[in-house]
Amino acid sequence: MKILMVCLGNICRSPIAEGVLQKKCKEAGLNWTIDSAGTNGYHNGEHPHNMSQVVCKVNGVDISSQRSRPFTAKDFDNFDLIIPMAGDVMREMQYIARKFYDPKKVNLLLNYSFPGTDLDVPDPWSKSESAFYEVYDLIDHACEALILELNSTKQY
Repeated sequence: MKILMVCLGNICRSPIAEGVLQKKCKEAGLNWTIDSAGTNGYHNGEHPHNMSQVVCKVNGVDISSQRSRPFTAKDFDNFDLIIPMAGDVMREMQYIARKFYDPKKVNLLLNYSFPGTDLDVPDPWSKSESAFYEVYDLIDHACEALILELNSTKQY
């Protein structure tokens, strides 16, 4: 399974989601490939936001080696599942991918912990430290639910 986490700048939410899901997959013995990208390109090549790194480190997840990269239409060829952090990110993905956009491969992250609600993971950029901790908790629970759902629907 190859999964791509996507947010706007690929420095706050999607790096956290990439790191959390990688850790959970490793702990579960799952050989999944997890990556992340951003739709706006403002931070290409940058490290994750300092608070994203701090919050992850406090929770035993190291995202310091990640670098922001742009989301591209080719990502639909390279990934089985593409998970935007919010509705505006999903709309940007549709715009970027155009005819390559495949809605069967897309699901908002919080739909795994709150099915069918289409809730956004709030963007903590330029907010308080507590906002990053709140985002981490939302992502952590959603990634746990994602693994449970995808593992229970495996075809043998």
